[in-house]
Amino acid sequence: MRPFLTAEWRSLVILNYRVDDELLRERVPAGTELDRWDGSAFVSVVGFLFRNVAIRGIPVPFHRHFEEVNLRFYVRRRVAGEWRRGVVFIREIVPKRLVAAVARGLYHEPYVTRPMRYHVVAPGVGSESGSVAYSWRVDGRWQRVGASISGPPLPLADGSVEEFITEHYWGYTALPDGSTREYRVDHPPWRVWSAGDPYFACDLEKVYGPELAVPLRSVPHSALVAEGSPVSVYPGVGLLDDPVQRQGHE
Repeated sequence: MRPFLTAEWRSLVILNYRVDDELLRERVPAGTELDRWDGSAFVSVVGFLFRNVAIRGIPVPFHRHFEEVNLRFYVRRRVAGEWRRGVVFIREIVPKRLVAAVARGLYHEPYVTRPMRYHVVAPGVGSESGSVAYSWRVDGRWQRVGASISGPPLPLADGSVEEFITEHYWGYTALPDGSTREYRVDHPPWRVWSAGDPYFACDLEKVYGPELAVPLRSVPHSALVAEGSPVSVYPGVGLLDDPVQRQGHE
């Protein structure tokens, strides 16, 4: 199957928070279940750069490079005896109106448009430290997420929380009629930095609602910055449109 979208995801700052299952239960798409690490469900705030975006292989003028900040959690689905591990998005913020409109229309993803900016300084010659930060404006106030990094990025450690957070290769969306759409996201494993001094300065109730504001106001369980890579996002299908899954219902 040909990818719907190809791009690069770069300089990902990811802050992870343990949450009670009850905060997410009603958001879990039909046909999936919460995925956990060390017995806990997580939500993650993720800021990153979209680079070299193309739709069906065609670059879109003035929409090839932009920032995104999203809030997501983790689910899994059993297919043909194996687990498909995926993410569900609670909120996705981009600065491009067309990007948000296409994502809402084709994927029913919860995108909104806000003014955004970023600041990325990677460790390099002459400096062993750097930083990654993303900002977006709500009602005239800038919201921010970021962290500092140092040294070289390292491969993912088996069984680590960093591996759990980054090694999810499916997306799931709950549709208005109660069904679920699934799509595949391909990318190689990322090298990561263990982030220092993570921060998330945000009007949490206004941006994410009062219930999620409670865990997001706590100190994050973990934080990392990933180098990123090229990615391919494939067209979505309804769960029962998947031939493998359909055989299980016959």
